[in-house]
Parts: sequence; C-alpha cells; structure tokens
Amino acid sequence: MAAFALSTIQCDGAGDLLEKVQVIQSDTLSLIQGGFTSGSTTSESSCEAVRLCCSILVERLTPLKERLQEQMGSIQWDMLILQARMQAVNLSASSCYVPEMSSMKNLNYGAAVSEVEVNILTGETTILQADIIYDCGQSLNPAVDLGQIEGAFVQGIGFFMLEEYLTNSDGLVIAEGTWTYKIPTLDTILKQFNVELLNSGHHQKCVFSSKASGEPLLLLAVSVHCATRAAIKDARAQILSWHGLDGSSSAFQ
Repeated sequence: MAAFALSTIQCDGAGDLLEKVQVIQSDTLSLIQGGFTSGSTTSESSCEAVRLCCSILVERLTPLKERLQEQMGSIQWDMLILQARMQAVNLSASSCYVPEMSSMKNLNYGAAVSEVEVNILTGETTILQADIIYDCGQSLNPAVDLGQIEGAFVQGIGFFMLEEYLTNSDGLVIAEGTWTYKIPTLDTILKQFNVELLNSGHHQKCVFSSKASGEPLLLLAVSVHCATRAAIKDARAQILSWHGLDGSSSAFQ
C-alpha cells in the first residue's frame, strides 16, 4: 500500500492490516453504480476505487486519532477503530471510478516467440513453447498480471487456430450455437510457457502507473499462427527438395 502512496493512518501495533481487510462480492446490493469493463480497465479501475475509499476513511479517522493521541499519547489501531465505532464514525466507504478516455490510450508493448511442431501427415499441431515479454507499466499485482497474460494468450490461440466464423453468401452467421466451438484444452495448450514482466517507468495518466494485461496479450498469440505457417512452408520445401521438384509441380499444389 505504501508503494502506491495511499493515504494512511500510522498507529502503534498496527501489524498486518491486510488481515483486517475484507473484499465483498461486487453486485448491485453493495455497489449500485459500477464502471464499464471494456479496454481491460477493470483491474486499474478497481484499484483506483479502493484508493479513493481509503482516502475517505483516512479523512474521517484522522481528527479522532489526533484527539486520542492528545489524551493518551499513543494509540493502537484496534483502539482507534473501537472509539470510531463508539463515536458513530462511518467506517464504510464506497466509490465509483470510471477511467478517462485519455488513460485508455497508453501504448502497450510486448513480444512473443512461439515454437510449434506440425505432423504433416495428420495436420496435428503441437505448441512446444512460447516466450513472452510484456510491458505492464508498474504491475499492480504480478501474480494477477501473470494470470491475465497466460489466459489471454491461450484464448488467442483459440482465436487464431481453432475458431471459424462461418457465414453464408449474405454475410449472415450460419452457426446455430456453440456446440461446434472448440476451445483450447489440456492437449492443445503450450507444453512450455515462459512469461517475463517488464516494469517500465512512470505513466502519469495510468492508475498507479499500471498498464492493462488482458486483451493486448491475446494478439501476441498470432506468433503461434505464424510459426505454424512457417513450419508448413518449411515442410513443403523439404518434400519438394527430396523429390527434386520446385513449387510449380501440379502434384504439390
């Protein structure tokens, strides 16, 4: 929390205050007005909303803490909260943060290298390995960003390698449902997956200098598609060379 310069109240014996924090389900009972989730802004918006709530609570508790310190000299966190409750200080806060369009226009940088193996008899494709490096600004939570990156990349594999958007001559979708939709499973995802987060400098228009780590990584899965095309092209060249032929032979069109 201190690393993000949140408003804080310093108390003696506070210990690990995160153990005293409870995150409740976000629904219309606890938050009647939520922001949009497009553009991979959910993580940033949630963190900024929490920061705003912390500022509200600190503003309410600070006068009470100062009065208690004048009387007692030292104040424990639990005592501060107990006195706040007894003096009817509102200890709950809610906030809604909707990111400005300017904060959604930051540039995202990433690179991916994928290695695949294609069975030229059956067409089965195995993704042997992918290496990704991604600039997420100052990561809000490396574990969350890592999960976002891995999930988005695997979803991108489905988009580039498995999905087929069938339409008729009028351009209308002819698929009746999702029964024929094939998603990546245990035998289609990567055998080896290496991800490195590149924490870049300060980004003033981003929440806590962070950048989105969801949708941008989906696009990097095109490396799997490109690697597969390159493997097929290379296999074709090898077969042609074995037969002493070039690409003009009708037998290999």
